[in-house]
Amino acid sequence: MTAQVVELQLNNSRERTQWQQFLSSLDITNFSDQEVDKIDLTLGLMEDDQLVGTGSLAGNVLKYVGVCDRDSQPGARFNQIVSALVSRAFQAQQFHLMVFTKAKYSQSFQHVGFKELAHSDEAAVLENGTPDIADFVQQLPTISDQENKRIGAIVMNANPFTQGHRELVTQAAAACDLVYVFVVATDASLFKTAERLELVRQGTADLANVRVVSGGDYLVSAATFPAYFLDSAESAIKAQTTLDARIFRNQLAPRLHLTTRFVGTEPTSRTTGIYNQVLQRELPPKVALQVIPRKTVGTEPISARTVRQAIQTGELTKLDQLVPSTTARFIKTHLATLQKRIQEGMKINGN
Repeated sequence: MTAQVVELQLNNSRERTQWQQFLSSLDITNFSDQEVDKIDLTLGLMEDDQLVGTGSLAGNVLKYVGVCDRDSQPGARFNQIVSALVSRAFQAQQFHLMVFTKAKYSQSFQHVGFKELAHSDEAAVLENGTPDIADFVQQLPTISDQENKRIGAIVMNANPFTQGHRELVTQAAAACDLVYVFVVATDASLFKTAERLELVRQGTADLANVRVVSGGDYLVSAATFPAYFLDSAESAIKAQTTLDARIFRNQLAPRLHLTTRFVGTEPTSRTTGIYNQVLQRELPPKVALQVIPRKTVGTEPISARTVRQAIQTGELTKLDQLVPSTTARFIKTHLATLQKRIQEGMKINGN
């Protein structure tokens, strides 16, 4: 008997319980509100009123994919649920999909058309459809004879762009012929993606060899590094940062001829601190990692979190010391909007 594909309603307590119990039996156990609330669609495979497979879509990311192959041809139910998810994504005009999964499932996803971007002993990241990573690189700006030049890269959330970020970019620009500043594209911050991208561009406009671009799905994204946006266990952060670093090292660096990745010292964020440690382990010798001391005001390191806290309280007397004039002007102009986002639940103490 072929299992039937049905849509599961996770706001229905009976269906939610059935779904969680099934996934728990497959050793998938993270059902935090932070994860589940992002789900746009959940499908189930039903056979004789029993759930035998499931998978979800959150934006363009496949999540919670699991099947029971008992009394079924191996791989058949997996193929059925993934194919159904891909079909529903295409119907929603979502033609590029990502999945972060346990390493043992990578081959199964590859059998249904996904391409592996990176893997570790614990996990793997794969993609399907277009635009893919080759298309992402193709649309980035380049310079002549780039393969023989000093090419640097910085990845930042810039929530918002501070004097600390500016110092990091300035030092990288002085050391390189070209610097890519990749701005995290996932929209999970107080400052929206378009706002952060524009503030970084404005704040570095005088640096002729700097190119500010989106990090897309490949650099600290919800697919490659979901723990960046959540309060996650150290083991999860290390597993995900390893994959993120390997995508950078093995996929992006060779295509763009990147020679150096620049990061700032990280005294305040546990997640970013672990990320820097993983980059130091994963990038050299293919890509050098240069750590720049964090810019300070007096003895205090400049932190975007401090700026967000000032926005929350409306105490902006030190703002001009913490951020470039372009960022300060944006904050003062849009203070009410930013404070409303905080009041509506946007967290300000993360990254």
